[in-house]
Amino acid sequence: MITRLLVANRGEIARRVFATCRALGVETVAVHSDADAAAPFVAEADQAVRLPGDTPAETYLRVDLILDAARRSGADAVHPGYGFLAENAEFAAAVTDAGLTWVGPPAKVIAAMGDKLAAKALLAEAGVPMLPSWTDTDEITDFPVLVKASAGGGGRGMRIVRDAAGLAEAVASARREAAAAFGDGTVFIERYVERGRHVEVQIIGDTQGRVVSLGDRECSIQRRHQKIVEEAPAVVPERVRTALHEAAVAAGRAVDYLGAGTVEFLLAPSGEFFFLEMNTRLQVEHPVTELCTGLDLVGLQLLVAEGASLPAALPDSTGHAIEVRLCAEDAAASWRPATGTLHRFAVPGVAAEFGTLARPGLRLDSGVVTGSVVGVHYDSMLAKLVAWGRTRAEATRLLATALARAELHGVTTNRDLLVRVLRSPAFAAVEIDTGFLDRHPEVFAPLLPAAKLPVAALAAALAAAAGRRVGSRVLAGLPSGWRNVPAVPQVTRFAGPDGEIEVRYRLDRTGGLAEWSVDPTAAEPTAAEPSAADPTVALVEAAPDRVVLDVDGVRLAYRVHRAGSAVFVDGPDGAASLVELPRFPLPTAELAAGSLLAPLPGAVTRVHVQVGQRVAAGDPLLTLEAMKLEHPVLAPIDGVVAELPVPAGGQVRTGAVLAVVHSEEDPR
Repeated sequence: MITRLLVANRGEIARRVFATCRALGVETVAVHSDADAAAPFVAEADQAVRLPGDTPAETYLRVDLILDAARRSGADAVHPGYGFLAENAEFAAAVTDAGLTWVGPPAKVIAAMGDKLAAKALLAEAGVPMLPSWTDTDEITDFPVLVKASAGGGGRGMRIVRDAAGLAEAVASARREAAAAFGDGTVFIERYVERGRHVEVQIIGDTQGRVVSLGDRECSIQRRHQKIVEEAPAVVPERVRTALHEAAVAAGRAVDYLGAGTVEFLLAPSGEFFFLEMNTRLQVEHPVTELCTGLDLVGLQLLVAEGASLPAALPDSTGHAIEVRLCAEDAAASWRPATGTLHRFAVPGVAAEFGTLARPGLRLDSGVVTGSVVGVHYDSMLAKLVAWGRTRAEATRLLATALARAELHGVTTNRDLLVRVLRSPAFAAVEIDTGFLDRHPEVFAPLLPAAKLPVAALAAALAAAAGRRVGSRVLAGLPSGWRNVPAVPQVTRFAGPDGEIEVRYRLDRTGGLAEWSVDPTAAEPTAAEPSAADPTVALVEAAPDRVVLDVDGVRLAYRVHRAGSAVFVDGPDGAASLVELPRFPLPTAELAAGSLLAPLPGAVTRVHVQVGQRVAAGDPLLTLEAMKLEHPVLAPIDGVVAELPVPAGGQVRTGAVLAVVHSEEDPR
């Protein structure tokens, strides 16, 4: 029996495993980097062992440090989670050689499936259908193709290549990204199937040689080849479902599979399907299977690791579950990762965390809480929100509504995109495949329409004024905004998503809203006069954290949260993040014209140009690495490179100057 389990991972998956351990009476041990010292998973563990350093290479990828942590803490078993060392055969072997119980398939199975080229050859003999693949780029004559990392998963190291000209750079870039994520830069190339769907089957095997399937999942909506929306079951014809399950079980039996694993397939529009890979670990999207079956997959992992047989009868899948991955990133800015402090992280209506729930309902598996700091060293996923409903439409509505109402303050997330995907007619009609986001640019629009931003900004200004009255030590009984010269408006300026916003409003002597206007261009002060386009607004109630307005006869409530100068407004139309600007700003240093600034902290891995070199708009200047992904920095205009202040290997903070490009017309 396992008595004390060390989880060789971090964040959400560590908390997920700990939840099952608590239910089973198993003690828990966390390992953590310096960057994660204050993370929720560390606080929830019975014991925690520090891994000195911040980066994965210094910490979570160090087999020696993790085994030493197990020895020091007295752990008798290790769960790898997913990512990092979860599919590292040498790590699995080292754990068992140390006399510890490994919660996963044997090292030989991980090795067989971890070499994806060898896995394809092995499983082809078992009758599992395969796509053609290559390791020699000279053998490729037909495009498009997909470059893939041989080790690991999660979309790391994947590149679509549509012509021969881009193949060499795609292979080199994929190798670098795979090496950074998994410690192995081996890649191979497959034929790319246009409009293919990503469908997978959950399997589990025990020590008695039994391998069974536990349902299937649809994971086609992806960004950068990484899943962001997953659902169970997949919407496929029953004959296809049966064939998928048979192929998955055959793959498991071919390697004497033990523990939980996933066999992933590419489903073509014709109905044909092809083996992609076998993930020899728990999947990120395992909650949708748990909600449809009522099973605890982590509990089954521990059961099998202890040598027990699987239950003779396992439940069938019922209803429909959908999961979204909430990530710290700006979807509209090429998925640029975001960092910062989560001043508020709250999702309404959550019925369970990390476990089963009364159905229908919402489950939240999160690696963060209010106050968590999101850094640059690890994956951008913050949490997974999952809904179960009797039908797909019911689950979709429940999930989209809860996500839209969530208060996510302080860090840019992909929430708006996820809501728009769930509410899109194409998603409802199951018109989905791995190219969904490329064909639906409309889902990248923010939930809050630009026309609704002025009222949200007005709510922020009124809440700020109410907050000042609450904290006032003089004449606190006067209405907010009262002044001796009532014709002069109050003025509050904010930095908004597209520039400065100036809010002007005047309250009458009863505290009612006499007039208001919002100027997005922040012109010089003038009398506040609503334009013809402005809605008719009446103030119903104003408090520091809540403002109720009557807008064209409809009463709307806005939740307002302030953190320093940052103001977050959550209303019925969407959320707005604003920064209140000082009335008398201090002078700041002027940046050189043409400066390109770092959008987040990271490391400059490569510099592609030299000072004095002519570049065209869109040419790569350098590559910035953050959150385990490469982010190209491109020339914004045709011009000449004037400055490159950061060399390759240099670390930068947000806002640091990465390069300066002068236009060709610039006399300098």
